[in-house]
Amino acid sequence: MELKIDPNGIWYHGSNMVFSELREGSTITQWKELAKAFSHQPDRLSYDDNGKIYHNGTEKGYLYVIDEPITVGIDVYQHPRTVMDENAEFLTKRPIKVKMVCEL
Repeated sequence: MELKIDPNGIWYHGSNMVFSELREGSTITQWKELAKAFSHQPDRLSYDDNGKIYHNGTEKGYLYVIDEPITVGIDVYQHPRTVMDENAEFLTKRPIKVKMVCEL
């Protein structure tokens, strides 16, 4: 599946915890449904060529948006050990402010 990064797009983080700032090394994505799936803390997660996500997570989750500007290569970088397609997962290089948008 081909994923494109929009330099001005929205970045997401999914978690089962409540907070206002991500730690350095946290995972973010522009794929909203992926962040939602990760919020449920699955042991297994996969997706098909059409982007339908399958996972076994059952925990209550929270969806966050990144609440400050992000620049790829400066603030975040591609996850070096991901098994997902290019541009699916990025890691933060510094603490980053977030805003909770919903409970899942």
